[in-house]
Amino acid sequence: MRIDRSDSLFVVVDVQARLFPHIAENEKLLQKSLTLIEGMKTLGVKTVATEQYVEGLGETLPDIQQVLGNSKRIEKMSFSCCGEADFVLEMEEHYRKNVILCGIETHVCVLQTAIDLQAAGHQAVVVVDAVSSRNLEDKELALRRMEKEGVILASVESILLELCKVSGTDEFRAISKLIK
Repeated sequence: MRIDRSDSLFVVVDVQARLFPHIAENEKLLQKSLTLIEGMKTLGVKTVATEQYVEGLGETLPDIQQVLGNSKRIEKMSFSCCGEADFVLEMEEHYRKNVILCGIETHVCVLQTAIDLQAAGHQAVVVVDAVSSRNLEDKELALRRMEKEGVILASVESILLELCKVSGTDEFRAISKLIK
């Protein structure tokens, strides 16, 4: 199944200030996430960000906020984004078959969101090099479970180029600069 940008929505899950320093390979995660967000903006893919329990975990990282710009941010208490009424409403108002996910933590919020999206009839796509957990073993276990649940796993480069479809365009040149 090819993933088409016209039928895709992108969700940045809980990349928040107080949790981020405890995440494994967090600097790599930040760079990959920034590349992915910039790429989605370039390709015109609607983007939503979530924040888990802002009072305890803080807001989305400033670097991420800056790149997100005016993208909608939704606060939640449920681990799954699908457990938050505002997120569900956003999904209904801007329905897309494919929901591309990045963020933290892979084995909690990303996993539960991906499974719930699958159950709701969406195709969840998790960008493996733009997700992480405090413990890499938890990340790996969650990715294996997601794959068994039918979630598509992709990398930043592969998903951006798949959404781009062809070379030789201004969008391709912009994406090419981002992933180098």
